[in-house]
Amino acid sequence: MRVLGIDPGIASTGFGCIDTASDQSYRMVDCGVIKTLPKTDTGERLHIIHNELFHLIKQFTPDVLVVEQLFFNTNQKTAILVGQARGVILMTGAKAQVRCHEFTPIQVKMAVTGYGRADKKQVQEMVRIILNLEKIPKPDDAADALALALCYCQNKNFISRS
Repeated sequence: MRVLGIDPGIASTGFGCIDTASDQSYRMVDCGVIKTLPKTDTGERLHIIHNELFHLIKQFTPDVLVVEQLFFNTNQKTAILVGQARGVILMTGAKAQVRCHEFTPIQVKMAVTGYGRADKKQVQEMVRIILNLEKIPKPDDAADALALALCYCQNKNFISRS
């Protein structure tokens, strides 16, 4: 099974693609970020995210797309922009006919580290270990996207039963 994790953002949207095997092992296919420039119009930034993600979906042909759910953010402007990016990401997945699942940051931390309040470094280190990588994936948004993909893999048996 191929899983594409997406960490939504307006300036930097992380992506991480992994393959799973029947023996529950995982292999990173690729990871990185979709960048947009701050001075670009918001509509154009969202269009860039859509186009780049659509190309990634065509390139990787994932079985499922996993997106981080929006959590409460004290900066309302940032929360709204991330929400807009999430909407574009979910719409792009639907347009490409890829199943989409969403997880909260706490669910991701719990699945990857076993502790729902783990810090960013702990999550990144566990991503490195689980995927048998030499280094922690960079930038942080890409590592977060890989963690989302791993979260789906850890929970897929429960998801298929619901």
